[in-house]
Amino acid sequence: MDLLTQGLLGATMAQSGAKQQETRIATGIGFVAGIAADVDILIQSENDPLLNIEFHRHFTHSLFFVPLGALIVALLLWPFLRKRLSFARLYFFAFLGYCLSGVLDAFTSYGTNLLWPVSDARVALNIISVLDPAFTLTLLIAGVIAFRKYSLAAARIGLLLAAVYLSFGWMQLHRAEIIAETLIAERGHRAEQLLVKPTLANLVLWRSIYEFEGKFYVNAIRASLFSEPRVYPGESIEKFVLERDLNTLPAASVLAQDIARFSHFSAGFLAIRPEQPNVLVDVRYSNLPTTTTPLWGIEINPEQPDQHAKYKLYRDSSSVTREKFLRLLLGEHVLE
Repeated sequence: MDLLTQGLLGATMAQSGAKQQETRIATGIGFVAGIAADVDILIQSENDPLLNIEFHRHFTHSLFFVPLGALIVALLLWPFLRKRLSFARLYFFAFLGYCLSGVLDAFTSYGTNLLWPVSDARVALNIISVLDPAFTLTLLIAGVIAFRKYSLAAARIGLLLAAVYLSFGWMQLHRAEIIAETLIAERGHRAEQLLVKPTLANLVLWRSIYEFEGKFYVNAIRASLFSEPRVYPGESIEKFVLERDLNTLPAASVLAQDIARFSHFSAGFLAIRPEQPNVLVDVRYSNLPTTTTPLWGIEINPEQPDQHAKYKLYRDSSSVTREKFLRLLLGEHVLE
């Protein structure tokens, strides 16, 4: 998730394990430890544009890295806090702040190498958006009260409410999956793979992508607790198949390896952008849950197989797109 939420979760975790007089110093340590895992965003290479997306949410987010990650944070903070806290307590708060960083990211749809090096699979549970104001606000209020009142109870209640919110997200995901499966059956399709994920900053509007006979079908699903579920039919796009679409590309080439890396990152939801045949896109993400217009992709040049692909962003923050998204979120019947 975003850095603020990661920091707040780390802070409230550290607060929950502190003695009353340690609450404020634990807050700072936990916040720093909570955002420390995202230092992997700095792993970049001018010669290899995909290195950043490959290593973001990678080993620093692994459960097996937690003890070492917490130790690094504690060692960095020790010169500043050695007169106020023993190293054992400093490490304890850093451990509490760091321990759920990868887990929280795994609850999103982006994907996290949570079990590296045992497994290279990107864990994505799809129960919360990478940005969710309600979840963040819950932790913020709890953390502020705990900081000001020296209240361990406030931190623990905040963590409990955050867990309840994630449980609600899991329930909503299950509801959206049932709706998606019903839609697939009504169409007479058989999904070879199905992905349902929340759209930005809410647990009401969901994006559904399923594969059938070589195509990805995208739909929006509105799963409100206070009204009937609603499906907004969306677009479809042909799935990218390397052996068919680029059958002359040498398997050992740099470009083929980059395509494989991007396919792993996008969980296989890969397609050629129709209006740009030299662009491969991640079908999982779009500015609108009914379209295949991508948030990101890679530009490829099959005629230069020994050159790296270029990572590109295609975000659309126009007022028209925002208005369409809001109408979907509010459950309006007709979209222009």
